[in-house]
Amino acid sequence: MDISAAQVKELREKSGAPMMDCKKALVESKGVMEEAIVLLRKRGVSLAGKKAARVTSEGSVGHYIHAGGKIGVLLEVNCESDFVARTEDFKELLHDISMHIAASDPKFVRREDVSPEDFAREKDIYLAQAVASGKPPAIAEKIVEGKMGKFYEEVCLLEQPFIKDQTTTIAQLIATKVGKLGENIAVRRFSRFKVGDANATVASTTYKTEGGEEAVAS
Repeated sequence: MDISAAQVKELREKSGAPMMDCKKALVESKGVMEEAIVLLRKRGVSLAGKKAARVTSEGSVGHYIHAGGKIGVLLEVNCESDFVARTEDFKELLHDISMHIAASDPKFVRREDVSPEDFAREKDIYLAQAVASGKPPAIAEKIVEGKMGKFYEEVCLLEQPFIKDQTTTIAQLIATKVGKLGENIAVRRFSRFKVGDANATVASTTYKTEGGEEAVAS
């Protein structure tokens, strides 16, 4: 079917994807904008998965200060080249994630970063609640599994719904940029400070070094 330049432009503005990818998605979706956006997101996630093992030794540190100066965030996001780190798309991603952290206060970067102690504490609480409600053990385990998924969504940055678009997670937001910029992108670490709160949130995750080993940001 014929896809107009105006449709391609609209999809590019909404998704940030390259023009040719936008046109291809619109053709596949028969011109339905929302379906085309879903296709682009799926491709971005797929590409991000393929590039996830690539070393990210470049990047940038961003910050966000909430209105009134009461909340501040420092964030390190990595990519593969200094060229990508200096693009407007990468800077926009850095700003959006920093602002999201200020608003949503995640405690970890990924679910793999949740400490065994935090995991065990939450699981024990949910299991006790399920058992107390009279649920059989098999059903109680299913309930706990579902609640742990919700727990990860609440405390892990990559699994939280993006504050600007609740239909997109932070992981999907990053995947979209990976699809557009063609490089692996990873959140390395962040700190969130709030005036009057002595317990600042400091989170970091593992990453691949040039030698292929895993290291922890510190």
